[in-house]
Amino acid sequence: MTSLTDPPKESFRLGMLIYDTRYRSLTIQVVALIGFMIFAAWLINNTLYNLAEQGKTIGFGFLSDTAGYDINQRLLDYNSQSSHWRAAIVGLLNTLLVAFLGCITATIIGVFVGILRLSNNWLIARLMTVYVEMFRNVPVLLWIVFTMAIMIETLPAPRAFKGENPTASMVLFDTVAFTNRGVYIPEALFSRGLGDLPILPDRDSAACQPGEDGSVDDACGVFQISLDLLLIAFVFGGGLYASARIRKRADRIQNATGDRPKTWYLRLAVIAVPTLAVLVALGFHLGYPELKGFNFKGGTHLRNSLLALWLALSLYTAAFIAEIVRAGILAISKGQTEAAAALGLRSNRIMNLVILPQALRVIIPPLISNYLNLTKNSSLAIAVGYMDITGTLGGITMNQTGKELECVLMLMLVYLAISLSISGVMNWYNERVKLVER
Repeated sequence: MTSLTDPPKESFRLGMLIYDTRYRSLTIQVVALIGFMIFAAWLINNTLYNLAEQGKTIGFGFLSDTAGYDINQRLLDYNSQSSHWRAAIVGLLNTLLVAFLGCITATIIGVFVGILRLSNNWLIARLMTVYVEMFRNVPVLLWIVFTMAIMIETLPAPRAFKGENPTASMVLFDTVAFTNRGVYIPEALFSRGLGDLPILPDRDSAACQPGEDGSVDDACGVFQISLDLLLIAFVFGGGLYASARIRKRADRIQNATGDRPKTWYLRLAVIAVPTLAVLVALGFHLGYPELKGFNFKGGTHLRNSLLALWLALSLYTAAFIAEIVRAGILAISKGQTEAAAALGLRSNRIMNLVILPQALRVIIPPLISNYLNLTKNSSLAIAVGYMDITGTLGGITMNQTGKELECVLMLMLVYLAISLSISGVMNWYNERVKLVER
């Protein structure tokens, strides 16, 4: 009688790290990692040696020094005596503002243009084609400078609004003024406001300067979060959440019975009524711009540099988004449209309820890249005098302090953090809207 036994296990030998396929890939990865670490160590050591030879040291103490320059468009209290750190924060907020507004505007324009490019109307389809080809084949920097020049040359000066026979007038019931210095719009004011909540104290701000009695303003901080806007946002967000719950309840009823209850008035009420009640309680009113002297006073001033950058980036990026939307729609089978039409749905309902929801799985991944490109292209803002994070930290601050390495590293980390945040949010949204097989 014979018995089968397992063959003896082969003992490990060093040669197996190269000749055995089970270990070869791991060996290559370890060698590559060691090589990269050696190169990184050499690069860092060489950089430190060269800086020492030039009498420079690495440090971020310069951020607390006085900046000594002004920033025209800002969302925080700032003056030339503020620190480089505060100037960088102001520039960062300016970058985030342009990126946020640009992404929203570019998406809206891009979706409409992409849909209209597929229109059966020959003229509309060709006009949209001209728009796409014109904007995406010209460098965005030229569009930014061109838009700025158009606004300066075509819009009237503030003096055109004064006199017995003014050559220019305000619009929207004399509440908005378009000038070659920017656009003046009403600002939100609260007669019974809750004040501001200071975050991260900064002794360089105007509010932090001691008064005659040596006291410091309670609003001293790098950030002052408006409690009024915070309360309004909380109530409005709660209304959106309640509206979503009502919609889900209507979906359950429709799935169970086949009939969908009318809920639009209830969803509108849970959003509008609490928000309006808070606005009334806070004494909400608008402050309008008025021409005093040689310029407008009051209201909110949107400078031409901000508007030109916002408009140019939006139109440029929208041309790429339009092609993405068009490709996503064309990826959906024509049978989907024909089946929806056979059920009696109109063309606009077919697009909103059938085509676009399915096309999102094709649209969103490349859409993320365009959002990132728009954010990074905002660094061209210095061409029109808009002080973003590149113009402050990577521009004037770097030139004044001579801290090239520190400023560039911080700038890279800022854009990396912004890009990863946008990617994370869009990837989360992509997971929410993707098709789920049953």
